[in-house]
Amino acid sequence: MNKGESMSSSNFLRGTLLLTGASFLSKFLGMIYTIPFTNMVGETGMALYGYSYIPYTIMLSMSTIGVPLAVSKFVAKYNSFNDYYSSMRMFKVSTVLMLITGFIAFIIMYFGAGVFSGWILSEENKNITLNEVKDVIQMVSFSLIIIPSMAIMRGFFQGNKSMGPTAVSQVIEQIFRIAFLLVAVFIVVIVLQGELATAIGFAAFSAFIGAIASWGVLAFYWKKRKKYLDAAIEGQKKKEKIPVSTLLKELSRYAGPFVLIGVAIPLYQLIDLFTFNHAMAEIGKADVADIAFSVFNVQGHKLVIIPVTIATGLSLALIPEITDAYNTKDTLKLKKLINQALQIIMFFVLPAIVGLILLSDSIYGSLFSLDNIDVAGKVFAWYAPVALTFAFFTVTSYILQGVERQNFTLISLSAGILTKILLNSLFIQVFAEIGAILVTLIATSIAVILNVWQIKKAIDFQFKNFYKLTLLMLIFTAIMTIAVLIVKGILGVFLEVDKNRFDAIIMMVAGVGVGGFIYLYLGYASTLFERITGRRIAVIDKLLRR
Repeated sequence: MNKGESMSSSNFLRGTLLLTGASFLSKFLGMIYTIPFTNMVGETGMALYGYSYIPYTIMLSMSTIGVPLAVSKFVAKYNSFNDYYSSMRMFKVSTVLMLITGFIAFIIMYFGAGVFSGWILSEENKNITLNEVKDVIQMVSFSLIIIPSMAIMRGFFQGNKSMGPTAVSQVIEQIFRIAFLLVAVFIVVIVLQGELATAIGFAAFSAFIGAIASWGVLAFYWKKRKKYLDAAIEGQKKKEKIPVSTLLKELSRYAGPFVLIGVAIPLYQLIDLFTFNHAMAEIGKADVADIAFSVFNVQGHKLVIIPVTIATGLSLALIPEITDAYNTKDTLKLKKLINQALQIIMFFVLPAIVGLILLSDSIYGSLFSLDNIDVAGKVFAWYAPVALTFAFFTVTSYILQGVERQNFTLISLSAGILTKILLNSLFIQVFAEIGAILVTLIATSIAVILNVWQIKKAIDFQFKNFYKLTLLMLIFTAIMTIAVLIVKGILGVFLEVDKNRFDAIIMMVAGVGVGGFIYLYLGYASTLFERITGRRIAVIDKLLRR
């Protein structure tokens, strides 16, 4: 590799790390803000917020259909051929396409808000009205006009191996959205003592504010780099004008696999959105429906998704190597990498789930609210295991892409979604608020099992090593569990976790601190961490004098 290539590779790696860090920071901020937000609006307000945000997420996914990532792939491909003209044409065509689909999504969501609210909410609900749900859905729908086309510009920059614009715009978007949301809600609820629905309407509209801020950042980068893009096109000797229909056909071929994975979790949430309230009303539990829905689909989901984000981020970093090993027919390396990706999920997510279950009351109570903690704590504890199936579905789906079996993701996702549709109302009527969570666990497990079966079939993958290390993780998790239970038993004598928020915070910090330290120490001292990630950590080596 020459000096220029080395610098280019280094810059790309630095950009990729920057983008990964920005994505994690954005998701972390997306969890943290729910703490003050919940404290101002309560579970009822968060439920109303969730009723609007879940259909918005689905409409956003449908209006973009994986196109931004597909544009990134297209641009990178044609830039490698020095065909910058076609890359720019794809950018322009896809931007127009996203403006059209975004506006159509806005029209459907804004004018269909009344229909959506009727699907979502039971008339027996005493805490939230149909009109309130309709108004909040309409407020969040405005962001659909601009976010899809904004995402295209991010994809274009990424295709040009420029990760900075996407990274910075993601963080700025989240900061402006959260700042507007918290300030607006504080003024309406605390200062003006206004209506809760009004505050949630402004909270929903914050997505539009964040998108505007992100567009500003991207426009700044575009202005700085436009002359270099134009120069590359002008310097291109041969400019072949590929028909628009051909561009769109190639774009749709790239976009397909991305949308299936990206839309999976929102689809499960959407089914809950349209069935949960009605099924709870059928069994006379409409009074706790909003609280339960808010716990597992808004606040609880944001907490549970943190270990999922960490584990899947580390696992997905192996996907390019998995793809390369498959294409070069290096079977031993391929199986080792897949084992490693699956073990990372188990290593990080398994203890996190157990910790969330053991400390559910204190974690939820200290971060959000002790009101209705008897319902909230139980629902949160039951929802925690979903983290494992969500993580495994995401990673196994990407592995299938790496071994050229991406079309099978449609079958596994469809099987899971169909199971959720068929069983959701029935399970809710039998098991109340826990029923929806049980069905999600069953449905996502079916999808994961199907993916794993297909991986095994595609490359004759054996799970012996995975089972052996998982057994060791289970032993370490059991030791951690005993330690956390001892901490709970001792502190429980002095603390009233279900009544005093400060006591709940002490219990959470002590439990998480002791449990986390013991598990990570065992994992590191036994070299399990090194065997899974392939890395040692110099700082910990020095501390343990290894």
